[in-house]
Amino acid sequence: MLICIPIFTPFIKAAGIDPIWFAIMVMVVIQTSYLTPPMAPSIFYLRSIAPKSLTYKHMYWGVLPFVAMQLLVLAVVAIWPSTATYLPSVLVGL
Repeated sequence: MLICIPIFTPFIKAAGIDPIWFAIMVMVVIQTSYLTPPMAPSIFYLRSIAPKSLTYKHMYWGVLPFVAMQLLVLAVVAIWPSTATYLPSVLVGL
């Protein structure tokens, strides 16, 4: 997935999209994909160290609040793009 970012960067810039905003959106989507089916590698890693009494169903229910928060962050950044670029603009002065 990450190999596509350098390929798409010229198209993103040509379309007038802020590259920092786009990168934040991509990273939130990728992080959300680590917690959601069909693959959910984070849950598979947790399963390898969890007690036998803890099932996949428990784990999926456990990550739901985090997935909801990530989707909320995605919506906030999509609606107000300046939230993604606020901290870099303060730190670096972009």
